[in-house]
Order: sequence, then C-alpha cells, then structure tokens
Amino acid sequence: MRAVTPPAADVTILGPHTRLTGVRAAGVELRPWIEPFPVCPALNQFSIIHTGIQQTAAPMRIVRTRQTTTYFLACVGGRGRVLIDGRWRLCRAGQACLLPAHTLNAFEAVPGSSWQFCWVCYQRPSDQRPLADTSTPVMAPFDPVSLYAAIYGLIHECTGPAQPSFMMKWAELVHAHVLRFAQPRHQPDQLRLLWERVEAALADPWTLEKLAAEAGYSKEHLRRLCRRQLGRSPMHQVTYLRMRRAAELLASTELTVDAVAHQVGYQNAFVFSNAFTRWIGWRPSEYRRQKRLSSPSPNLGAAAPDGFPEKLQRPESRLMRGAAFLRS
Repeated sequence: MRAVTPPAADVTILGPHTRLTGVRAAGVELRPWIEPFPVCPALNQFSIIHTGIQQTAAPMRIVRTRQTTTYFLACVGGRGRVLIDGRWRLCRAGQACLLPAHTLNAFEAVPGSSWQFCWVCYQRPSDQRPLADTSTPVMAPFDPVSLYAAIYGLIHECTGPAQPSFMMKWAELVHAHVLRFAQPRHQPDQLRLLWERVEAALADPWTLEKLAAEAGYSKEHLRRLCRRQLGRSPMHQVTYLRMRRAAELLASTELTVDAVAHQVGYQNAFVFSNAFTRWIGWRPSEYRRQKRLSSPSPNLGAAAPDGFPEKLQRPESRLMRGAAFLRS
C-alpha cells in the first residue's frame, strides 16, 4: 500500500483497451458511458442505479472526488488498484471491495496487467439503512463467479426477452450477492459488538489496547481478525467510523469544524482536517460547502467499471460462449 495526495479533481481516462456492458435503472441521470445500457426498472426496487461487467488495462484511471453512491467491485481476473482509506491497494482475482458514499473514490489499471471485474452501484435514499455498516469489510476475499453469472443473466434478459418477472429475479440475485459481502454473517459477535460500542463513543480515546480489552481478544488476534474480516487494521476501522460520522455532521448540522473534530475524537482541529482530507478527498469546510451545493437527484458520478471480460478465470466457456454478441 502507498499513501497518496488526495486528487483535487475528477479524472476519467478509459484508454483504448476498455470495454464494458451493463444495465441501468429507470429514471436515472444519463451519462455518455451509461446511455447505451438497456433500462431495467427492477433495479429501482433495490436502489441499484447501474451494474455491469468490465475489461480494461492501463492507462485506465477513474477518480471521483464528489462520490455520492456506494460502489461494489468484484475482481474476476487480473489486477487493479483501488484507493481505500487514503492508500492505493491491489485488488486481485477473488477479492472484492465496497466503497461507501461520501469518500474519495478512485481506481486504476496496473501497467502490464489486464483487469476484469463486475460492479454494482447503489444510490440509497436518505431514509433507508446504509448498505455498509460498522461490520462491513472494505476489501475481503470474495468468489465473483455467481455474481458475474447473475449480472450476465440480467444483461442477457434485458437485451433479449425483457420479461419483467425474470428481470426482477436476476436483479434480486445480484443484490443478494452484494449483501452477502456487505453484511457478513460469519463475523464473531464480539467483533460486531465492539464496533457498535466504538461507533456509540467515537469521542473516546480509543487505542489498540483498549479495543482489544473491550473485545476480549489479544492485540495480535484482534489485528489479524480485523485484517481478515474487514480488510483494514483496528485503528483504521476506528478512523473510518470517525470520518463517516464527521461527514454526516458536516452535511447535516451547523457545528463548527472544531466542534465536529471533538465529537469524533480529535482534540486538534488541524489534525482532524488533515485526516478528513486524506480519507474523504475534501477539507471539512469544502466538503460542507459542496454538500450544500450538490443536487439531491441521483448521481452517477461513481466511477464506471469499463470493459468486458473476454475470458474469465472460473466461469470460463459456459458463460463466455453466450457473451459473444456483447463483444461484437
């Protein structure tokens, strides 16, 4: 992993090797890359605004500094880099990541390597429970085969028979696979309860020692468990929860930046501001201003996965034989 200076502006570089196919929900704002997608009204039932399959290679790079959508990406083959918690991390075949709304969203192909992945992008209404909660991993192992098959089935149905009942079943299956990752059932209760306690007391001076004692684990066991279950260290998880709460407070209250910093556990507003900028992509005052200027309408600003896998590592010929028409 390598730390980066937060990009100051949106970037869209698709490159000549990028191919994609997908479907979009009804009534969403159109962007050039999504306009050719068939419309699937069933996606609206699950707050999905678009989903699809991509194949790409360098110099593909996407940066979204004003991300308002939750973005799920599952790597099918090759490898790419995803900006997570202010650092670039490799995303390889058999891994997935879930990038929550209101954080800096960026990913890019790795020179010398192709990258194949499928994606699902959500625009959750403010009155609905967020897709990602305190126990949601940011990056973790994930078998993409079934999700890929469900997305491919949905695309095939929407470009062919377009029978509403079948589109609903495919869309429900796509959503269920994302929930399997976002709301895992195999996490130990101690870990889930720990993050609920931390979220309820973000102003407390949390340390690795205090987290381990609260969970009833050794420090090393807690560190290994968090890496495996969440894809980040225990203290990075604390920072993530603090930044998420800070973004909510900046967007929905008139609290000063200094007051917000204290509520989420920072005694120094300057240190808080630097951390917020690294994670969210905006300084706190800029973030508040942009949120007030932003439109409440659905935003397709999530980086679009671009491209279509010619050859998968596991679905292989069964799925890909039927995909020839999509590559023509």
